[in-house]
Parts: sequence; structure tokens; C-alpha cells
Amino acid sequence: MKITSPEFEHAGFIPRRFTCDGEDVNPALVFEDIPQDARSLALIVDDPDAPMRTWIHWVVFNIPVQNGIRENSVPGTLGSNDFKRQRYGGPCPPIGTHRYFFKLYALDTTLDLKEGIEKGDLEKAMDGHILEAAELIGHYKRT
Repeated sequence: MKITSPEFEHAGFIPRRFTCDGEDVNPALVFEDIPQDARSLALIVDDPDAPMRTWIHWVVFNIPVQNGIRENSVPGTLGSNDFKRQRYGGPCPPIGTHRYFFKLYALDTTLDLKEGIEKGDLEKAMDGHILEAAELIGHYKRT
């Protein structure tokens, strides 16, 4: 399985419009080679370079099995991010260049979870249901 974006290359820089300095909307993403027996997808976007702890930018689950998502979209059920919102929160590092991990999971089920759950609860619910995972990394530095 593979996740890419037409907006930036793996390990490249995320364009400003997808950050807190721009429009703060999610970039388009492309999904390839999803397992045939997948029943849903989940996506977590986080920043392990944030001060103190990994910062959660986007939690989405029960995404229909499809070949990607559009820019500025709500592709599934939204969880809560560390901005205390149920939506995409773009890169906004306080200092330096940070890495942003877009982690895609193909699941063998849909998840019976409520909107607004946190990343840890989603990860627990996915345990034992992950068929494959893929990752796209982007960088951002505020100027």
C-alpha cells in the first residue's frame, strides 16, 4: 500500500496553503495498492518533533475504501486533534523544521467509534484489524 500527495514529495516540504500560515486545509492524498479485503481506511497525521510530545494534527477513520481524498475534504469520521478541534489542523511549528507523518491504515472492518475520539483510542480500536499501513512524510518550517 502507498500514500502520496500531488502537493509535495515524500520527505519534501508541505506547501504553505496547507499550514496555519496559509489556508489550513488538508492536502489532496492518493492511495494505491489498498488490500482487496480492506473494509475501511484510517488516517492519522502527527508531528513527533513538537516540544514535549507528539502533536496530533488530524484523526480520521471509517474512510471508505477509495483511491485518495480531495483537498479540503472530510473523508470520514473525524476524531479530535491537539488543537481541540475535529478537523485537519495544518503544520504550525513554533520553531525549526518539523516532520509531519501522514499515516494511512487499511482495516479489515469499520470501527464502531464516536466522532471526536482521540488518537490513542483509535489506535487501540485498530489493534488486530490493520491489514497494511503506509506513510508519507512532509516537512514544514515557518518563515
